[in-house]
Amino acid sequence: MYTTIEIFPEELRNYEKKLSEKPTIHPTAYVKECILGSWTEIGARSRYNETTFGDYSYDDGDVIITYTEIGKFCSIASHVRINPVNHPKERVTQHHCTYRRVQYHFGNEDDKGLFDWRRDQKCTIGHDVWVGHGAIIMPGVKIGTGTIIGSGAVVTKDINPYEITVGVPAKVIKKRFDDDTINKLLKIEWWNWDRNIIEERFNDLYDIDIFLEKYY
Repeated sequence: MYTTIEIFPEELRNYEKKLSEKPTIHPTAYVKECILGSWTEIGARSRYNETTFGDYSYDDGDVIITYTEIGKFCSIASHVRINPVNHPKERVTQHHCTYRRVQYHFGNEDDKGLFDWRRDQKCTIGHDVWVGHGAIIMPGVKIGTGTIIGSGAVVTKDINPYEITVGVPAKVIKKRFDDDTINKLLKIEWWNWDRNIIEERFNDLYDIDIFLEKYY
């Protein structure tokens, strides 16, 4: 016997999610010492630590991001990890008991120097970047504006604007547009337009030729 389910739980039947200038943070998410832009959304069970999240950027849940600067209009799929911080491999043990000493009752203070070292390896994500499901961006990597990171990719090197990258380790397979178009988009910087300008020109975002003809 089978049961047809239209929607569960029932109280979500008439639910319509709408974002606002105030960040939308799922109640199961953990956010510590972060700067969140307008119209942003942090999904279920995501964890952010010392990260800047630009206007209109969102994640689809179960995302972990540490020591990272993320631009505007970024789309981050579920189970993405950005900056999985390094362990001190030069020590006798790599275990975090040597720097999270308080937690293990090995001292009264944690190893501040180790955490400062991690902060120095921050990741930088440009604007309008799409990071696919389960991708990993390693410490210190810089991702250019307009890029696509394929699902499951492990990015170990910097990626230039508007490149499409896939695989383990990630490699560039092509660019989204030709170089002339890319240069024009980077000069227009539409992601920095005010809200009222975006609303006025919104329909032009659907056609790259019309867009460049009007605004370059």
